[in-house]
Amino acid sequence: MLASQGAAASTPVGSPTKSDSQQILLFTMDEPRYALQLAVVERVVQAVEIMPLPMAPPLVVGVINIQGQVIPVVDIRACFNLPAREPNLNDHFILARTLRQRVALVVDAVSGIRHLTDRERVAADQVMPGTGYIYGVAKIDDTLVLICDLDQILPFDIVPATAPAAGSAADAPAASSATEAPG
Repeated sequence: MLASQGAAASTPVGSPTKSDSQQILLFTMDEPRYALQLAVVERVVQAVEIMPLPMAPPLVVGVINIQGQVIPVVDIRACFNLPAREPNLNDHFILARTLRQRVALVVDAVSGIRHLTDRERVAADQVMPGTGYIYGVAKIDDTLVLICDLDQILPFDIVPATAPAAGSAADAPAASSATEAPG
């Protein structure tokens, strides 16, 4: 049975603004610090039970029900050569949008939102061309933070379509990336 958000704590992130390209959401997976551009983040929720999804791509842990929408849960640890581990209820989900769909990323913890100055941010291609998953590197308080490019990490539709929780995704035709449900 799918777990719903129910009593899960939620932190809304807010509406995108012109300065969102300079704002990041900081999070951790194991010890390293990572970030996403704030413009792709919808909100952060406490982890809930995940329904396994048979025959899903390796990055997909399963699906969850958030306010009636079935959302794929993605564990990107392997993309950064981090050891695999089972998600647990102490983790957090970052609800975010790629160009193609809405996803929930499993992370250990979220530490907040940070506005970056030009001096704190270095484009990934200036550090090492061809870094793929990385949009840039931030230098924050003597710590390096990798700013992830979610569209490069997930350059494909994870599941054919996100369906309402009450309906059957198997009965619905596959949606193109232009026909995503508002959310």
